[in-house]
Amino acid sequence: MVTVLAVVIVNGCRPKTARNNQSTSEMAQMAQNDTTTYGICGEGTSMHHLELITDMGDTLHYTLLEEGPDSAVILGGLLCGDRLAVIGHKVDGESYANRVINLTTLQGKWISIDKQFEILEGGIVKSSVKAEQNPWTEWRVYNGQLLLNRDTFAIDNLGADSLYLENKEGIFAYHRLQ
Repeated sequence: MVTVLAVVIVNGCRPKTARNNQSTSEMAQMAQNDTTTYGICGEGTSMHHLELITDMGDTLHYTLLEEGPDSAVILGGLLCGDRLAVIGHKVDGESYANRVINLTTLQGKWISIDKQFEILEGGIVKSSVKAEQNPWTEWRVYNGQLLLNRDTFAIDNLGADSLYLENKEGIFAYHRLQ
């Protein structure tokens, strides 16, 4: 019995593998290429204007267009103090939001027919289905898309009680657990 425990302890103390190091360097590369701006929804936000206090402490102002090809897609609503991910563009020096994802609304427990998971602050995902073969363990927003481990999804809808994710395999609907 002591021999078995020694093997477990030795295996548990091995250094990180090259695969783990590659994952870390891939994440660093992705962060450099991410066009998303992250921050907190400011008090100056209104129906057609978004005030974003960035993670760097800057205050940015975005115009939110309602109509036309440049209309802003707001996912999860805009509430002062919520954490947001904003993808935008500039025209003649003025910033326009293309897509705004409320990360505070995204966090929480979600369930579908075959999945049950919780999106937590800090990029952590907890799976509640023990039999699942490849449970999601981490998340992030990258260029306006949701990455769950290595799976990439477009967020089609994000509401107080619903989440619709889409990828090449189809559309996946989830509802919030309380």
